[in-house]
Amino acid sequence: MAKIEASIQRFGSLEQKVERVQIACSDQAELLAYYVPVAGREFCAPAVICISREDETAATLLGRLLPAVAGRGISVLVVSHDDVSNHWRGQSEMLLSSCLDYLLVRPEVDITRIGIYGDGLSAALATDFAVADRRVAAASCDGGLWNWARTLASVGWMTRAVDGLDENALASRRLRLIRQLKCPVLVVAGGRSIVSAAEAIKLQAACTEARIDLEVVMPRVARTAAGEIENFVTSDDSIFGWLEHKLTRILAP
Repeated sequence: MAKIEASIQRFGSLEQKVERVQIACSDQAELLAYYVPVAGREFCAPAVICISREDETAATLLGRLLPAVAGRGISVLVVSHDDVSNHWRGQSEMLLSSCLDYLLVRPEVDITRIGIYGDGLSAALATDFAVADRRVAAASCDGGLWNWARTLASVGWMTRAVDGLDENALASRRLRLIRQLKCPVLVVAGGRSIVSAAEAIKLQAACTEARIDLEVVMPRVARTAAGEIENFVTSDDSIFGWLEHKLTRILAP
């Protein structure tokens, strides 16, 4: 991780450069982040706030995402899961709102086209933030499924009756959760994701019937003698391809 951090600090080109930024928060604290402005654009372009998974630093995630975001016409702001999650729920959302506020004053960012992407457990943080802050234009998150899975686990542990829950009631609950999100949603399921493929597919079917803009992507996984290995390169490319598609629109001349 130290080597990745050092490489990120030295990264740069004639068109695009990584910036280490300090974001002022409402409680007078500062949040450290990495910012990569869009390259070669004279007009306002989309931006995405990226939150690392629970076992990665912001520098590690950025090192992984640089190939996926290069040439897409999107600025990215990368923050650490630990920096955002080590707070009570409302405060975590306030920190992410401060990140969005930071992007709003960047001249290269279109304030109407800012997305959120959460990796691993940060997918749940991205969902909560997209619900709380309606300025989010697209979200790659868990669609509320992780919190719902924890609720089911708690009910099952306390009552030993989780298998008896009505599937129609479950589907209705899933829809109520996703209706809180007022932007297009991408749910990454399976592999290292916190969302099970089965639950994501059920949610997608319900959203299709209800005409809710939700898509599901499943990372490619290779089975080896050492266990399953997720192809995060193709997964990241799919995620940012979706974000680019949802956030990019024809601008008036």
